Amino acid sequence: MNPTYSRMMRFVLVGGTGFAIDAILLKTIVVADLAGPLSARIFSIALAGLVTWQLNRNFTFAPSGDKKLTEATRYSGVIVVASLVNYVVYAGLMLAMPALEPLVALVASSIGAMGFSYVGYDRFVFWNAAYQTRDLH
Repeated sequence: MNPTYSRMMRFVLVGGTGFAIDAILLKTIVVADLAGPLSARIFSIALAGLVTWQLNRNFTFAPSGDKKLTEATRYSGVIVVASLVNYVVYAGLMLAMPALEPLVALVASSIGAMGFSYVGYDRFVFWNAAYQTRDLH
């Protein structure tokens, strides 16, 4: 199997896991009336980001070979920007359509951030490990 295709499939599985964590925590916080959908999303994005960093690091791309703190800093940079894109789309949808189910807005916003995340992780965070194992012929 093509290494890039295989890596993308693992990324989709990790992303699906992160999405499930994001969705479950968002729904739980909103249903329990602990916070509104905009505030709840901040917590759900943060937890999903922590989980996906470890899964992407150990399953999708492999550690970069850099110090864990260096890698975590790069990952944080990518995930912060991706999360901002994700959150802005989510908040825009929720503000424009207040009756919209938060999970519908979550799906739309997550799709928008997924492509950015993959490129950022592949080219910036895990570059060393990813490119050392690629078949570049």
